[in-house]
Amino acid sequence: MRDKPDMQSLFGGCQMNGFADFPVRSVDRVEGADVAVVGVPVATSYATVGAYCAGAPEAIRRAFGWSGVLHHHDFDLEGTLLGETGCAVDCGNLACSESDFGYNRALIRDAMHRVLKNQAVPVVLGGDDSVPIPVLQAYEDFGPITILQLDAHIDWRDEVHNERFGLSSNMRRASEMSWVEGIIQVGARGLGSARPGDVRDALDWGVEFFPMHQVSEQGLEAVVGAVPAGARVYIALDIDVMDPSVVPAVIGPAPGGFAYWDVVALFRKVARKARIVGFNLVELMPDADIGGRGTLVAARIAATVSGLIARQRQP
Repeated sequence: MRDKPDMQSLFGGCQMNGFADFPVRSVDRVEGADVAVVGVPVATSYATVGAYCAGAPEAIRRAFGWSGVLHHHDFDLEGTLLGETGCAVDCGNLACSESDFGYNRALIRDAMHRVLKNQAVPVVLGGDDSVPIPVLQAYEDFGPITILQLDAHIDWRDEVHNERFGLSSNMRRASEMSWVEGIIQVGARGLGSARPGDVRDALDWGVEFFPMHQVSEQGLEAVVGAVPAGARVYIALDIDVMDPSVVPAVIGPAPGGFAYWDVVALFRKVARKARIVGFNLVELMPDADIGGRGTLVAARIAATVSGLIARQRQP
């Protein structure tokens, strides 16, 4: 019996390049690119779960794109994926360790610094939610930035099992970076690792929270209104902000999350008001997916954000 057919086989294509058919380059060769896709399989894992999202970058690449796809019409972006003159490259995956987390953080921070120095915008495919910490550290010379975090959980723990750089602490660590001038957190719901004191600390720092129940009742406009006009916005997307019926492949599913168009509409509105200077997508667990549908949603979102960034940089 033949393998299950897909769009690639249907049109006789083969995946010649990287994500979304972007040409493959190293992180040292991104000059002239609007977007640099970088896979980061793991940063700082908890011993209890290990590198449970390490396969996500390659799964996302397989889910979206085949040779020639960049020349096709993209109805979500009303044109080709990168617009008339946009350029994006795929830098492959960083060679992260599953045990030496200090090495990982330095590797990630250095790679992102090189991308930013060459004036490309990082689109990071994780990996678990510890990945944003070293990514955000690379912005020290490229700030100030405002973080727009979409997540079912707020990630404000100071430490978990004596680890301060894990997935539950990324927004706490971000708040300690002087180049982060604002944090807007959207989509929190249900139960996570946060304690009442963590929420108080976040509010005292100045976080603007938009829990999922508020977004559901009031819409996206208040979220967009909280983004300063002209700000340099880093979007941190934990894919568990999506409803489990849309993306089932996460370690911490919670009912009542976003649909695909909710997220795309928010990003489109933000792109009209501010400048997107970085993006990460984390927490996808391909082994827990159902029919590849969550991976496809993740890939589609990453591609759409790449297209929005490319369009912002065109005349």
